[in-house]
Amino acid sequence: MTSRRYTDRRDAGRELAAMLDGQRGVEGLIVLGLPRGGVPVANEIARALDAPLEVLVVRKVGLPEQPEVAMGAIASIAGTIETVRNPDVLAHAHGTPDEVFGRVASVEAAELRRRQDAFRGDRPPLELDGRTVVLVDDGIATGATMRAALTAARAAAPARLIVAVPVALSDTARRMGELADEVVCAWEARQLWAVGEAYRDFTQTTDDEVRRILAEAAERQG
Repeated sequence: MTSRRYTDRRDAGRELAAMLDGQRGVEGLIVLGLPRGGVPVANEIARALDAPLEVLVVRKVGLPEQPEVAMGAIASIAGTIETVRNPDVLAHAHGTPDEVFGRVASVEAAELRRRQDAFRGDRPPLELDGRTVVLVDDGIATGATMRAALTAARAAAPARLIVAVPVALSDTARRMGELADEVVCAWEARQLWAVGEAYRDFTQTTDDEVRRILAEAAERQG
């Protein structure tokens, strides 16, 4: 288990790929990156395991006055939106929690649909039924977005659901284990104010970079 800062997301992905080597050759294996930052990490895993790479679009639902603090998150597979709420944060919302959450979630749902169109285009819906799914992000802080991704993925009836992240708070990583069949975390941090603290280069991943990575991954798979 590492405790060093990663050079960048590719470096983190290579470390995770080594930890996931036992999944190589598993029938029906698919790697899903959470856009945008999780996709470069997931790409290194998919490349190492010779597995297809796809995206599962998730959007954080943040407090209006503090967007980085998650009231919850939404995720979608095949047009069905799954919602996860964070009651502890919602309790501090200025206004009626349901109204505040619903207002922000409606805005994020529009962005979720935009990103799905941007990243997946006219490709058919994800088929996860009976497959081994590796869900990848560049790190987990509160865990709201990964919980939404897990909920959406679980609804698609995979045979096995694995969470793989380079860094997560220790308590959050354990909570992910309640929803996933396995959690692979290279660095369980006791304190983590922001995921970016685990990286020397945490430059924001762009839409164009996500599209390029997905196109290259599709070419690898032929």
